[in-house]
Amino acid sequence: MSSLKSTGCGRSRPAAALPTPDAEDTLQTPFQPPQPKPISDVKHIVAVSSCKGGVGKSTMAVNLAIALSQLGHSVGLMDGDVHGPSVHTMMGVSGEPAQEDGKIVPAEAHGVRFISLGLIAGEDTPVIWRGPIVGRVLQQFLVDVNWGELDYLILDLPPGTGDAQLTLAQSVILSGAVVITTPQIVAQEDVVRGGEMFLKVGVPILGVIENMAA
Repeated sequence: MSSLKSTGCGRSRPAAALPTPDAEDTLQTPFQPPQPKPISDVKHIVAVSSCKGGVGKSTMAVNLAIALSQLGHSVGLMDGDVHGPSVHTMMGVSGEPAQEDGKIVPAEAHGVRFISLGLIAGEDTPVIWRGPIVGRVLQQFLVDVNWGELDYLILDLPPGTGDAQLTLAQSVILSGAVVITTPQIVAQEDVVRGGEMFLKVGVPILGVIENMAA
């Protein structure tokens, strides 16, 4: 398998198995995700989504993962917000993850195993990737991380309804999605679009959380 590496020129890129950002510019066909399939030894995969940034989506994903762990479940958390990873900061962990038997070993905190590009790319390294590259990295996080046996794998999706969200929704069998919004009218209008995206790809909406309401 390939690991993700941080280059010394101010941009991060996947290793040889994935194209570099520059190479991606020459791709002639769009990235086509495989048919949805389960992840071995993972019982339930739940996506946490929002259509706008700044609504507390990652905070909710982290809290959901920790709460499930405190209830006695084995839980993993994947930071899919490639352009703005924050899960590692919220979990209080830094440093590049190890590799074992050809797979990335997830970090662990508060009883939750997790992976974030922030552990690999560095705090100040911009991630200058287009949709096809992001899709490949997210798939690598799903299949090339040694998650072990999990009751729940929580996916913290990037905000919006673009390539990254569709890639994850179409790559694995999702048990459902939780959509995060805020009381503002603009945010609530966007959450309808986000819900429609999941319904169109056959993913049930488990709930909508209105954050920052008080």
